[in-house]
Amino acid sequence: MKKITLLTLSLLMSLLTMAQATDNPPRIGVSGVAHGHLWNLINAMHRGDFVIVGVAEENDDFRAHNNLVGRLPKEKFYASLAEMLDKEKPEVVVDYGSILHHMQTVEACAKRGIHVMVEKPLATTYKQALQMQKLAKKYGIKIMTNYETTWYNTNHHLKSLVDRGQLGKVHRIDVYDGHQGPKEIGCDRMFLSWLTDPKENGGGAVIDFGCYGVNLATWLLNGEKPKSVYAVLQQNKPNVYPKVDDDATILLEYEGCTVQVMGSWCWPMNRKDMYVYGSRGYAYQKNGNRMQLLVDGKQGREFNAPRLPAPYDDSYRYLKALVRGQIEEQPSDLSALENNVLVVQILEAAIRSAKTGKAVRL
Repeated sequence: MKKITLLTLSLLMSLLTMAQATDNPPRIGVSGVAHGHLWNLINAMHRGDFVIVGVAEENDDFRAHNNLVGRLPKEKFYASLAEMLDKEKPEVVVDYGSILHHMQTVEACAKRGIHVMVEKPLATTYKQALQMQKLAKKYGIKIMTNYETTWYNTNHHLKSLVDRGQLGKVHRIDVYDGHQGPKEIGCDRMFLSWLTDPKENGGGAVIDFGCYGVNLATWLLNGEKPKSVYAVLQQNKPNVYPKVDDDATILLEYEGCTVQVMGSWCWPMNRKDMYVYGSRGYAYQKNGNRMQLLVDGKQGREFNAPRLPAPYDDSYRYLKALVRGQIEEQPSDLSALENNVLVVQILEAAIRSAKTGKAVRL
């Protein structure tokens, strides 16, 4: 009886320890501070979903002047990513550097068994994306790519309509993303230092906003790879953006479906909207909350999509659930590594197509 009691107590203690490890907020390290989306991290700091244990930024000026300064102790800021990782031992690292910067973050974190979340897109080249995938598999880490549109109620409701066949067979998807331009909307000097650099960003609007539509199409079509990619890239404002494109149209050919992705720094307004057309009707995703349907000839009124439940409603809640094994991620999911490796392959093909004027077969 005593042995059974001790065994039961030991089992309970083990379960309690496991539960505490799951419930404790992840220890997060920050790699780079030059990305304007750093505000996502700052806005979520107070919630208790994570604890920031260190910040690594090799640029002395950026390290001294960013929006995390004053919110964390001075000793938590490092010039070296490796030093921060070894001293602070984060469970997860979030990258807020350039898109090119993602590669060095993944290389440093993977061999230490540290999970990574990057801002969209995953990488500047397909070669880098494949290397990240190889490292993730070798060291057993998660690499999550974060898009604003992943957390839109409308996109997930639209996906459920497609999966249930309520629109019929989907034959066209048109995705619109962008704004008036990063300089025009007032992006800060750190953000602009790499966003308009073809090496650091991989391109201009084709990368910055083309990635959204490609990511969404890959998800809506359950990970299907397009047969061909054709793209037209324009420089409408060469005096403002002399090194990169500022307007991109990408045409993706699938079996029985055409996807048109329009990403631009030349829209007269901010937009992240999408039309999905099927044999029975269409859905218009106007923004994160509002949408409209037409099914079997009946035009519906504009309505609010159902709210997403936690942790599917927020990047940091999702990140915690992902790295703690509380949710199961499918390869075609919006944040998934497989989806985002394909996104980079398609974007690279789009850039190649624009240079040659010919469609690129995948």
